[in-house]
Amino acid sequence: MATSTHPTPVAGHGTPSVLRRMWIWAAAHAVDDLYQGLVPASVPYFVLERNYSYVAASGLTLAATLGSSLPQPLIGVAVDRLRLPRLAAAGVLLAGAGFALSGTAGSYAMVWLLLLLSGLGVAMFHPAAGKAAREAAGDSVTGMSVFAAGGSLGFFLAPVLATPALVAWGAAGTVVFLPPAVLVAFVLARNARQVRDGVAAAAGPALWRPFAVLTAISVVRSAVFAAVATFIGLYWIRHLDASQPMAGAALACFLGGGVAGTVLGGRLADRFGLVRTVQLGALLVTPMLVGLRLAPGALLPLPFAVLVGLTLNVPFAVVVRLGQDYLPGRPGTAAGVTLGLSVSAGGLLTPVFGLAADAHGPQAVFTLLCFVPALAYALGLFLTPPPERPT
Repeated sequence: MATSTHPTPVAGHGTPSVLRRMWIWAAAHAVDDLYQGLVPASVPYFVLERNYSYVAASGLTLAATLGSSLPQPLIGVAVDRLRLPRLAAAGVLLAGAGFALSGTAGSYAMVWLLLLLSGLGVAMFHPAAGKAAREAAGDSVTGMSVFAAGGSLGFFLAPVLATPALVAWGAAGTVVFLPPAVLVAFVLARNARQVRDGVAAAAGPALWRPFAVLTAISVVRSAVFAAVATFIGLYWIRHLDASQPMAGAALACFLGGGVAGTVLGGRLADRFGLVRTVQLGALLVTPMLVGLRLAPGALLPLPFAVLVGLTLNVPFAVVVRLGQDYLPGRPGTAAGVTLGLSVSAGGLLTPVFGLAADAHGPQAVFTLLCFVPALAYALGLFLTPPPERPT
């Protein structure tokens, strides 16, 4: 009944190993999500250079998340039904071009529009890449976590690369980030000519109810992630009286913990199960957020920034894999929702936290965030393990 989850080889050419295929997609995912991470990393520089309000600053994150969230379901359906071998390449290119040009735009409206287009590029990438990564990973959640960790790595590299560029050249320094998109788009487009598209979808009924619960959990998780990524730099600068490089280090600590958490989540899921791992991540992130909020000074909160990122990302790859198990015949649609739509939709709540920051400072954001993960844990209690699929 079930079909092979591995890609079909091309006659006459050496077929890349599964591990090599995973690393190709993980690297592409890293570059694609680099541009998602660069948006919150650049927000403090737009605020300081152009005197944007906190609400206007969160609106930049909103633009990127709108572009990447709204089209995802339709793109996921198209990926499952049509042959779109170069969609991922086109997505990376648009994501990079939109962000690279945003810092050169004069008006707030043009900056917002370019970031919206960058988000649309992200929306084009995730369903196609998520489907291909699942085919390469097979039944291994650890394998899928390698792909997901690529995205976390991209987020991690964003502040590391953005801080020196934007400190040196201001917001206009975004243009230096165009070449990675061009290079990866070229590699993916060339690879699309060498690998035949897709394999038959796995058999089995779609479990929409647990998939809906899982999507809600992913939205809550991503809302916390987007709020921390957007405001952690401003929290260090405005509340902890730290320098801009220290603020960039705080964001890097948070995102670096996310890389480790993504890989750790895959290993935990292979050993203890998908559902238990999702519940564990939702449970552990709250005390880490409390520690971040209460720790004094600019240095003591840094370890908690790492731990917040780690625990928050433990369910990341697991949610993507679990969603594809709930919708076995729709891997592109499942990836488009869990890897794209729900992750991006969480960012739509960022302006709410922006209102709190305008009224009471960025420290109010982190006070509120201490209570949000409880909702994800409560939802996780309603998850059920997917049925075993024959192999």
